[in-house]
Amino acid sequence: MKRRLFTLHIPVLLIVLFAIAPYIWMFISSITPEKDLDKEVRYFPRHPTTENYVEIFSKINFASNIRDSLIVAASTMLIGLGISVSASYSFSRFRFRGRNYLLIQFLIINMFPIVLLLIPLFVIMRVLHLLDTYFALIIAYSTFTIPFSTWMMTSFFNAIPRELDESALVDGCTMFGAMVRVTIPIAMPGIAATGIYIFITAWNEFLYAAILTGRTVKTIPVALQNLIGEYEIAWGLLTAGGVVSAIPVIVLFFFVQKQLVSGMTSGAVKA
Repeated sequence: MKRRLFTLHIPVLLIVLFAIAPYIWMFISSITPEKDLDKEVRYFPRHPTTENYVEIFSKINFASNIRDSLIVAASTMLIGLGISVSASYSFSRFRFRGRNYLLIQFLIINMFPIVLLLIPLFVIMRVLHLLDTYFALIIAYSTFTIPFSTWMMTSFFNAIPRELDESALVDGCTMFGAMVRVTIPIAMPGIAATGIYIFITAWNEFLYAAILTGRTVKTIPVALQNLIGEYEIAWGLLTAGGVVSAIPVIVLFFFVQKQLVSGMTSGAVKA
């Protein structure tokens, strides 16, 4: 028992504390008055306050930034899942000329930094008059989330026996009906994991949001970056904004945690 304590439980506890320590410190800083942040380091403020949260919503209109991020992230997730699920099902269930070549191309795309697409996408958005719109970010995020999502979802569909589709066809279903009624319900854990990946990628992305938008549409990362000035950093507002921006992701994880855990493991198991 003691050996297990020192070889498993304590190391795991230390790793967890190391991982969540920055978030705990961010929350503590967010409830610390701005005037006390530059003083001596304390593990908990003497006079906790919510003034940073009140100020971030009243002065910089952080609610509109949350709305913009939700619209962009949710739309990117829906479009990404719609395309990647149908594409990965085709790669998994059909054998056609160029199939392996296309799958390799999807993998190669993820080997290059996404910043390489920034200038071409900026030119395209400017020509189409889409700069500083939701569509600009949704299209941009889809370009580098769909290839990886398709590759990841293909492994989930490969783990589902093809005999289930064949049984559905024998019972009178079309290929599309077999996909919707049989395969997709079984693959829901994998779809949930892929959807969370797309959502978090679009939610946290900064570079594209800063270049393609920033005036009419301003997502959370861009709004938080504006709190960093040349000579001064609003640490109270910055940490409060970080705490608020983490809440939607935490809520999303809370509702789909079971599907996420099973989805992260099912894709690696060959049925």
